[in-house]
Amino acid sequence: MRLTTFWNNMREHFGDAYAASLAKDYVIEELDSRTVEQALADGVGVKQVWRAVCDAFGLPASAR
Repeated sequence: MRLTTFWNNMREHFGDAYAASLAKDYVIEELDSRTVEQALADGVGVKQVWRAVCDAFGLPASAR
């Protein structure tokens, strides 16, 4: 998954403003208690981060 696809998915599922806020502020246990922004900055794979977001927010399997 490309980073641009990741951000498109975030905006599609959460809206522009909430996607940005979620990425900055919401700590996800599956990402070793990091935010999306922290995990990406630390080099965690984009696909792994997206799957963690899907799990944390109960997105349907079709979103993966």
